[in-house]
This record gives sequence, structure tokens and C-alpha cells, in this order.
Amino acid sequence: MTHTFPLCTVQYLARTVRNHVLLPRWWYAVLTLTLLACPRPQTSGMRVGLVTPGSVADAAWNSGAFEGLQRIRDSLRVHISHVEARTPTEQIEALRTYATQGYDLVFAHGFEFQDAAERISASHPNTAFIVTSGRRTHGNVSPLIFRLEEASYLAGMVAGKLSRTGVLGFVGGIELPPIKAAYEGWVNGAKVVNPAIRSREVYLNSFDDVAAGREAALALIGAGADMFHHNADAAALGLFQAVKQSRGVYVLGSNADQASLAPDHVLGSAVIDLPRAFLLVASELKGGVFVPHVEAFGLESGVVRYVPNPRLDSLIPASLKSMMAAAADSISNGTLLAAPRPRSMEASAPGLPKGSRRRVPA
Repeated sequence: MTHTFPLCTVQYLARTVRNHVLLPRWWYAVLTLTLLACPRPQTSGMRVGLVTPGSVADAAWNSGAFEGLQRIRDSLRVHISHVEARTPTEQIEALRTYATQGYDLVFAHGFEFQDAAERISASHPNTAFIVTSGRRTHGNVSPLIFRLEEASYLAGMVAGKLSRTGVLGFVGGIELPPIKAAYEGWVNGAKVVNPAIRSREVYLNSFDDVAAGREAALALIGAGADMFHHNADAAALGLFQAVKQSRGVYVLGSNADQASLAPDHVLGSAVIDLPRAFLLVASELKGGVFVPHVEAFGLESGVVRYVPNPRLDSLIPASLKSMMAAAADSISNGTLLAAPRPRSMEASAPGLPKGSRRRVPA
């Protein structure tokens, strides 16, 4: 379990994320020991913690959460802390430690944290736990739902239209329900513009193995894939390496705008604006108006969106842009379903007190 602390550590890692450098795990421990003496900003009494399942230098899911934590610090002037916890045991311990220390708000960053957050929250009612991509509201545990499949649907439309081989490739970290839903959205979008398109998917059973990500991508390229999407966090950095060395092969980024990772090969990205979502929750808590609820974001919210790479805009036909705009409107108004969500992802709010709410249908 690796810890990072404000302020100097946060700034250092932010630079690391921008430079897309994936540091070995031991280096984070070194940072903790050497930077504890750094001066800290004036903050209020509120404390916010973040537990991520992987490196915040992944330029994707975890780095977006870390940027959200920084935005909370900068906007609300509160104390922040981050812990990297990869195994279930480490994750439970990290959540327990924050709660025991009296943190007001803890973000448990990932679908896999739901059960652990519920377990710890039962004995720590004064800490609000937010599970990103969570499954349900339970006591003082609330989910943030991101319908990334809606943006992946638009990415799939691009891939389906531009593919010359008729084969798509998808690299996932672990086959969790939110990742599977995004994959289904990607395939559905591709098929609406090219019904004959075929898709191949590979799961690495890891979100950190960059070498495995590269090998999986090269194998898919060898099998004919020329358009890629992913949801593999740091492991996807290997995919970008493979795509950059393969002529005529392109990738659609995930979770963040990833055009900078391979500017001549990234057509666009399915993006989650995690900082905006995190700040919304923290602002409510600091303002004294937060109550446990399901908070869901899709294309209509602007938190989830498709971001094209301007550098490759000339590759996208005007007719396709019009089709994508129409599809986005239909998804936003509820007349087009990007991908069905399995029962395990149907966020619910059993037994909430009066005043609890579901802002946007999940």
C-alpha cells in the first residue's frame, strides 16, 4: 500500500502524470519519506481521502481521480491525502485507516470497492464513502455512476467507419461490469455504421502490466485489428506503444483525453471528467447539504463525453460527424441505448432516509 501526501508530493506526481511516466512502486514509498517535510497550504478542517487501485501515473482512470483530488484541494482549501491500494486486503485497510483517522470524505475509486466500503462504513457513520462506478447506496456509502459506454459508442462509430480491415481490437484490464459495458457500447457504435465489423477482445487480468498490454495489442494487430479501444489503465500504455509503431493502426482513448500519448494515432477519446464529478460531491459535503444518493453521469451531463483529436480531424468525414451528433442527441434524450447494463450495475438506493435522491437516472 503506497501513500502520497500534500502538497509537494501531489505536485510532483501531477508532473509525472503529465509526462506519462509510470514509476516503480518503490519510488512512491521514497517520495513519502522524503517529502513529508514539505510545506502545506492553509486548509479548512475538512479532510478528503482517495484510494486508487493502481498508479496515478496511468494517464487514465486513476490519474483523473488524482486530478479530482487536487481540484478539491485547490477549490475548497481542504486537506487531502491519497493511498494506492492494489489488493483487496490493502483496500480494506486503507478505507479503515481513513475512517479511523476521522476523514470526512473518502473516494474509493472503482467498482471493486463497493463491498469493502460498506463493510468499513458500518462502524464509521461520520465518514462519507463515495464508490466510483459503485453499485448501490448503502448507509453512508454512495456511488458515482459513469455511463462511459455512451462515449464509447461514439468512439465505436469512428472506428467502424474508418477501419480498413473490418476488425476492431479491445484491450481490457479485468473484466469488470463497467468495462464490459463500455466494450459493448464500442461494438454497438461500430456496427451501426458497419454491420459487418468484427471485434476481438483481450483481458489482461491486470491494470498495471504495460508489457502485457503491448503484447496483447501486437497480437491483435497481427490478427487484423486496425482500430483499438481499451479500458486497462496503466497497462494500456503498452497498447499505445504498439499502435505508435504500427502504420495505419489507430486507437480511441478511454477515461481521459489521451491524444497526447500518440498524437498521430489517437482519433479521439471517451472521456470521464472525474475532477468535475469529485468537486461536486465535496462541495455538497462541505456545504452541509450532502445526503447519500446515486449520482449518475452520461453524455447529457457533460461529465461523460467524446473528445476528438483535432490533429486527425481531417480523417473524419462530415457525414460521420453528423451521424455522431445525431446519435449523441438520441443517447442524451433517452431514445438510444448505447449498451444494456447488467443487473450488477443497476445502482439502487435501498432504505434511504427522506430527502435522499437520485439525481440522474442510472
